[in-house]
Amino acid sequence: MKRVYITTTLTCLVILAAFIGCFRMLNLSGERDHLKIGFVYDNDESTPYTYNFSLAKDALEKKYGERVEIFTCSNVLDDEMEEPLRDLAGQGCDIIFFNGYSELVKELAPNFPNTQFCQTSYMDMYGQTVPENYHTFKGEAYQGRYVSGIAAGMKMQQMIAEGLISEDEAIIGFVAAFPTSEVISGYTAFLLGARSVVPQTVMQVRYTHTWSSYAEEKSAAQQLIDNGCVILSQHTDTIGPAIACEEASEKKEVCFVGFNQSMSEVAPASSLVTSRICWEPYVLGAVDALMSNKKIEDVVSGNTHGTDVSGGFANGWVEMDDLNLQLAAPGTQDAMDKAIERFSGGDGSFVFRGEYTGVNPEDPSDTVNLNNGYIENQNTSYPLFRYVLSDVITVLE
Repeated sequence: MKRVYITTTLTCLVILAAFIGCFRMLNLSGERDHLKIGFVYDNDESTPYTYNFSLAKDALEKKYGERVEIFTCSNVLDDEMEEPLRDLAGQGCDIIFFNGYSELVKELAPNFPNTQFCQTSYMDMYGQTVPENYHTFKGEAYQGRYVSGIAAGMKMQQMIAEGLISEDEAIIGFVAAFPTSEVISGYTAFLLGARSVVPQTVMQVRYTHTWSSYAEEKSAAQQLIDNGCVILSQHTDTIGPAIACEEASEKKEVCFVGFNQSMSEVAPASSLVTSRICWEPYVLGAVDALMSNKKIEDVVSGNTHGTDVSGGFANGWVEMDDLNLQLAAPGTQDAMDKAIERFSGGDGSFVFRGEYTGVNPEDPSDTVNLNNGYIENQNTSYPLFRYVLSDVITVLE
């Protein structure tokens, strides 16, 4: 009888030991209980770009609650970011997200191997060798720009039909920060979306040579409106262009197309639609990966190029917001949905295509012919289309 008890006891101990061993293995390979997460912003949440990026932080807090401890540094200039990054990594942050453009992030990453550094892409990363704990990411913004261009084209088509403008007055304006490929790619896609509806559409571009200046951006927008632009958009960081359109709309119909943040509150009479990059899919995916002790690129849903990831409508990285039904032309939503459906199916080849010739503003000998098309974000998350289309885009000095 005693032998039976001893055997039973030994069996139970073996089972218990095996259970404890399995539990430990699951705990090692399963989810982590807590993460420290850093966010470094080039501006603060009063600007559209940073506000839009901060929505990913809010999504993290909502999903994980007390399981994440978040540290935020705002208004960090690119050449002043070394100290905040070192401070966050020194505090034990498991992962840091940065929405600015600086080589320092990549250079600092090897010094803190226990921290994952995730930066919005700022250059072509294709084929580059980077530290294992350095990652880049960006939404394929050209897709949203093209769809917002369709909304602009539909509106101009309505204005032409109603006699408010002639076909020769189908002019859209764009307030741009710098002539980088990211900016040029975006405004070109916007124009080509509009031309898919109104082929006569042309564009005027004015550079502010700064990412964030309310006065400069508003002044540039006012000049474009004075030049006859009836619909404006921007790739800058303040609400200045939207305010300029709203004030002008008191005298004549002028529409504004937003980027990253809806302008419907500050420009309710002129705001037509907004496209935005959604940072949440990447940020949530990256944190999910760390929680599960997995590689970030194995978890994030998107188009992966090494440690560089991008995504468009298909992966939820780009979306359209706040179509103003009081202002938009009839049929606009359907026209937008058809383009979004094509993007969601993996087709972006129809955007940069047509009888156009483009010239690189930094090197006039570098040209492109779009008869055969150009595929954006094919090998990298950073947009590389850098050609100003001849005859249909005018850069104002």
